[in-house]
Amino acid sequence: MVVLTERETCRPLPWLEAALQQALNGAHHSHALLVHGPSGTGSFGFALALAAAWLCEQPSADQTACGHCTSCRLLAARTHPDLHLIVPEALRAEAGLPVEAQDGEDVRKRKPSREIRVEQIRAALDFCTLTASRGRTKVVLIHPAEQINAIGANALLKTLEEPPAGVRFVFSCGASPESLLPTLRSRCQLQRLPLPDRALALAWLLDQGVKEGDVVLDASGGEPLRALAMVRSGLDGAAWRALPDRLARGDATALADWPLPVLIDALQKYCHDHMLHAIGCAPRYFSATALSQGGPPVRSALMALTRWAIELRELAQDAEHPWHAALSCEALVSHAQGVLREAGGSIHSRP
Repeated sequence: MVVLTERETCRPLPWLEAALQQALNGAHHSHALLVHGPSGTGSFGFALALAAAWLCEQPSADQTACGHCTSCRLLAARTHPDLHLIVPEALRAEAGLPVEAQDGEDVRKRKPSREIRVEQIRAALDFCTLTASRGRTKVVLIHPAEQINAIGANALLKTLEEPPAGVRFVFSCGASPESLLPTLRSRCQLQRLPLPDRALALAWLLDQGVKEGDVVLDASGGEPLRALAMVRSGLDGAAWRALPDRLARGDATALADWPLPVLIDALQKYCHDHMLHAIGCAPRYFSATALSQGGPPVRSALMALTRWAIELRELAQDAEHPWHAALSCEALVSHAQGVLREAGGSIHSRP
């Protein structure tokens, strides 16, 4: 899942300010920057902040964008003539871009693509040949870079090897930059974005009006934007805390409104934590209390949990399929209850 909640364009999120300064100080040595880190930390907003700094007409003393010049206002409106922003069709609205039909077709009648197509890359390459409109710099921003298909990635290589004067590239991708072609990756300067300090992330979530920020931050794996998106989708701290008991009792009623991708992701995290608990390690996403009442599960539980993890991983690949949500939820919860009983870890189960 890609998170594009951050819409700040001139300044990144608080925990990324040091990384932005590092990138601005070091980017003089490269025309292409590959920003990578967990999607819920704000990589897209970080890439926009970089583009804003490069295009700003009145940059601050620390090289960051001023936020008020004409260039900054155009970038915030996604209408800057010297910024070419490429995102998959499915993410255009979240990125602040209009949803465009291809070849006159009605976009409402088909599922938007999550892939960055070669046509988009070719359009970017055409953009690179044009003269800058407002200054001497043009920026191509691609997010998420791991969604570039193989043909599009190969089409980029020559331009990255011999870029036109004044053109800069910023690629924003998730925590696994190795998913990109090695030949593309080798032509970029890498900038890693870390997970934020917990106290800083919790303070930010509190500013966003999130209650039980510690619970949802754990549920998101420490990624604040993912935690915020989770809460805005209706899955708050209370619902997350209640999930283990509901699964153990086979109660799907309260989960029927969860989007299937969200439910499957939650089940994967619950399975992951049960596997950690089975070998005596601390859980990551749920409290230890939710997993340990009634005594720890035996090591033989790992076989049942491993099978469940494989099944959930396969289901996650088709989580966007338009199944009947209510029936799918009931089946998933019933199966979860059965696995927990088999694993000996269904310490909340009732006959």
